[in-house]
Amino acid sequence: MMRLRATHAKLTLSALGLAVLTGCASVSLDQNINRVNVEAGGFTEGKLALARTQEERDQRAQAAQSLLAQPLGQKDAVQLALVNSPSLQALLAQGWAESADAAQVGRIANPIFSFERMRAGTELDLGRALSFGLLDLLTLPTRYGVATRQIELSQLRLTGNVLDQVTRVRQAWVRAVAAQQTLQYAKQVYDSAEAGAELARRMQGVGNFNRITRAREQAFYADAATRLSTAQHQVTASREELVRLLGLDDSQAQALKLPERLPDLPKQALDPQAVGSLATKARLDIRLAQTALDGAAKAQGLNMVTSFTDIELTGRRNTTFDNAEGTRSNARGWEIDVRLPIFDWGGMQRDAMNARTLAAANQLEGTVRSAGSSLRESYSAYRTAYDVARHFRDEVVPVRKVIAEENQLRYNGMLISAFELLADARDQVGAVTAALDAQQQFWLADAALQASVIGRPTNTTLSVTSSAPSDAAAGH
Repeated sequence: MMRLRATHAKLTLSALGLAVLTGCASVSLDQNINRVNVEAGGFTEGKLALARTQEERDQRAQAAQSLLAQPLGQKDAVQLALVNSPSLQALLAQGWAESADAAQVGRIANPIFSFERMRAGTELDLGRALSFGLLDLLTLPTRYGVATRQIELSQLRLTGNVLDQVTRVRQAWVRAVAAQQTLQYAKQVYDSAEAGAELARRMQGVGNFNRITRAREQAFYADAATRLSTAQHQVTASREELVRLLGLDDSQAQALKLPERLPDLPKQALDPQAVGSLATKARLDIRLAQTALDGAAKAQGLNMVTSFTDIELTGRRNTTFDNAEGTRSNARGWEIDVRLPIFDWGGMQRDAMNARTLAAANQLEGTVRSAGSSLRESYSAYRTAYDVARHFRDEVVPVRKVIAEENQLRYNGMLISAFELLADARDQVGAVTAALDAQQQFWLADAALQASVIGRPTNTTLSVTSSAPSDAAAGH
């Protein structure tokens, strides 16, 4: 009967130990990355991965070389960043580390084995003890819940960081391509202004131009030279920003080729109802705040117990050898160590946890309230940028083209002079520059809107570039 009870007790302890071990929180790198690829599929297209071996790094280098072999579109730029950017790889590794640290909270601390050897005269005492935290075992379900929510929080945070990185790549690509377009046009304006200034100098030399007329042409030429220098630097700055985000080395940076111009505007802008339907409670920012609140509440419940005391259970077996008597005796037993809350009752710890929970609750409320506002602002910037860019494309630029064609006919018919034709060309500079800027702002707002819909709002600032004739041109 006693053997049966002992066997039953051993089976019970074994089952309990197995349940404890299988109940520990765990996480893996593949789990983290798959989570990001699922939740941010529209940004990563399921191709996010962390290279851990030299073979994987070589494969990614070949993929990067293949992408750099042709002009890099916006989607290609994102894919190149995914396979080539060390910063993005660092984000993945850091996210893995944070998830592993979070999972550790839900694990039981290893037991402590101690051994002592004491001799007193003819007696030899050997002491053996095995200790483990009893409170750790009793609070395991709660700590498992805390760990699970911390893992969830770290995974959501990783997803958000990846989304931010992809959005920066998209916008950097837009700025780099737009800077190239602006430089090409600035060169055309500079060549025209240089020819006009040279013609004005010669005309003044033969007495056909007065001083102020020549000064106007010279001022336009000086302004064109300044614009060209600024545009050249902007090309370098925006290209290097993109190079850094893509993680290119020197040889890869030299091989980088960008399209000559930005994509055309879409035929129609996104409908506000369609955008609103995409922004649901599954938004990343709301889920982050909700998970943080759940984790703080769980941790607060655990802290209510652990802030008061700690309990350690120790099993002992001592063996005493008496060499004089030639005897041996064994002593078995157990002890419980309890931390007495005499000097510190854990009040400050509980206050801190209460404050964290309250802060998380208010953070969630603030996030929910501002989610709709940030989305409306992003959509307003997107729609305004679209309407302005379309207005320049359909109204302003065609009208300036008609005026230029009519003035060319009038010049061919000797109805206006060459300088009146040049004055009209100066009027076109503002319109074309504003049209290029409007197109750039639309694609920047488009990237920001995509991030805002999924729950990563990005600041979008629209600037207005006037296409009105300059005072110098009006003086003609």
